[in-house]
Amino acid sequence: MRRIALALLLATAAFVQGCTLSHANIRKADAIVMQAQDPVPTCSQPDNCAAPSALLDQANAELASSTADAPHHAIGLLEDGESAMVARLNLIRGARHSIDVQTYIWQQDDAGKLILDQLVEAAARGVKVRILADQLFAFGDAKLLATLARTRANFEIRLYNPTFRKAHTPPLEFAASIVCCFLRFNQRMHNKLLVVDDAIGITGGRNYEDRYFDWNDEFDYRDRDVIVGGPVARTMAASFDTFWNHKRSVPLTHLRDVNRQIRSDGPEAPRWVEPAYSRPDRVNDALAEAGDPRWMQEHLVANSLAVGRVDYLSDLPGKTEKPAERDDRELTRRIMGMLSNARREVVLQTPYLVLSDRAKKLFRALHKREDAPRVVVSTNSLASTDAFAVYAISYKHRKTYFTKYGFEIYEMKPQVGGQEDGDDGHPLGGQFSGSQASGGQGEGRSAVPVGGQDEYSDPAQTQPPRYDVFRTASGDRPRASPSEEPGFFGSRNGRGRRNRPAPLRTAGMRIGLHAKSIVVDDSFAMVGTHNFDPRSDHYNTESGVVVYDPSFAHALRASIMSDTRPENAWVVAPRKPTIPVLGQISEALGDISEKLPLFDLWPFRYTTNYDLNPGCMPKRPNDAQFFQCYHAVGDFPEVNLSLKMIYTRLLTAFGSPSAGIL
Repeated sequence: MRRIALALLLATAAFVQGCTLSHANIRKADAIVMQAQDPVPTCSQPDNCAAPSALLDQANAELASSTADAPHHAIGLLEDGESAMVARLNLIRGARHSIDVQTYIWQQDDAGKLILDQLVEAAARGVKVRILADQLFAFGDAKLLATLARTRANFEIRLYNPTFRKAHTPPLEFAASIVCCFLRFNQRMHNKLLVVDDAIGITGGRNYEDRYFDWNDEFDYRDRDVIVGGPVARTMAASFDTFWNHKRSVPLTHLRDVNRQIRSDGPEAPRWVEPAYSRPDRVNDALAEAGDPRWMQEHLVANSLAVGRVDYLSDLPGKTEKPAERDDRELTRRIMGMLSNARREVVLQTPYLVLSDRAKKLFRALHKREDAPRVVVSTNSLASTDAFAVYAISYKHRKTYFTKYGFEIYEMKPQVGGQEDGDDGHPLGGQFSGSQASGGQGEGRSAVPVGGQDEYSDPAQTQPPRYDVFRTASGDRPRASPSEEPGFFGSRNGRGRRNRPAPLRTAGMRIGLHAKSIVVDDSFAMVGTHNFDPRSDHYNTESGVVVYDPSFAHALRASIMSDTRPENAWVVAPRKPTIPVLGQISEALGDISEKLPLFDLWPFRYTTNYDLNPGCMPKRPNDAQFFQCYHAVGDFPEVNLSLKMIYTRLLTAFGSPSAGIL
């Protein structure tokens, strides 16, 4: 062990000493890049040959009608991967002046290559394109980045917080960074943002990888973005500029491995060429839909809402450098304020149900109120998650969530129900249309629901449209890249089989929840990147939009509640006692075990998972008839006995101290 520690310390010292890059080498790489770039755009028109985009036209109309006191916005939910991809392609092709992209993960599978290729084409037309990606899980290929650096002067990429000033982090350097500079290494840029012409933006949970767009036939994410056009896009652009100009955002020629590759290649190295795709049919379908005005109108423009106030919030870069400054954690602060103002209901969707100390205190206070609001939580099960270590910590505190915070917890099934006959697959289900909006502000600018429902009904009475997670442009299932793997901080490539989700009893396609949203009192809502966990509170920078509009909140609530339906989720509820005395003893031992920071080994928890009996109507866990309509399916339903299950038990027992960084 001493030899290993000594070798790691020596390696760390060598890495730190070698992190510097001489100004001479930077100047050489800059000169090569400038010489290699093609300075002549492919278009000489004032609009840079932008393709028609009804989304941009709609956004510009909202900008034109807005005033400082009365902002106007067009906003829509991007619930399925097809709409999320097509909206991005349409905006990139319709851009006239600028495109800014900010992300956490960017993989070189079909989705990542397609978006990158379209951005290169936009730059070739004359559009200014800037990409800012967190270094740890984006690109990672020095040769690819060297090629992209030579593309165009108006096409720039920077990597945020690069480990040892390199694009690629091999395992030994990953370990060394934990030894030498853990606090900085542990702070990542988790923001996701696309802003076009400072007029319209997309933010939410999606990264650039197949599984975020329903293009992986093994494991896809149930995710959510919001697209918004109007004055708030300028706030988005200003936030991007803040990150772009921060000292942690490093140009490609300042990265040691990319700089070396550029100098080695020279100015005559090959330039960017159109990539080869594993499934060109789905790529062509998405591009065709992005250029089809009727498809865009039917699936995106017509389903947008006209709203008034929309706020875009983002933490500041490097927020862990000044943890005492509240402004650095603006999004976290606003989320806590939203929750504390709840009067009747909080609907929360998060992939990781691990709460920060501040969130625990807030939910405990809400539950103690005489008129405590209902709190509905949609989250992952062990069968659906690709972050089983985080799930283990959540599993440890299930009783606390149930008894101290009053949570109704619905854990997503790995294979969810399909859409009903007659449902068009859209999350708004045709209930809302931009053409129904009136011309006022706030509630007056909201579309009117066609077929209303009780605002605070039970899942048994709430019948929103089902989300068709498997729908793609081509209608069939694509093949996955064999190198794609989920990872410790998110999805990643080539990191080994240990990061795969737990094996299931039922074969076939599975999904995992990745959406992060809140609806409060069915009157205002938030969609963004914040996972409502300690990592999002303290380490990552996060972003999102807060929408102050009842119709938008109603639509988002309906989407989340559809994920809690019996065909899509199991209900977490107390175990039904079978032997009274033994049951009470088991519960007491479980209480003691849960409170221990280590050695939480008692296998019988206060709660377990339940599924609906055939012929029964759904019930809430506190309903007197709940146990007549539901049967227990165990703590880890659908999961095969495997090392993953054993790991989960062990992390529940010994992993509590790591909750803040998982």
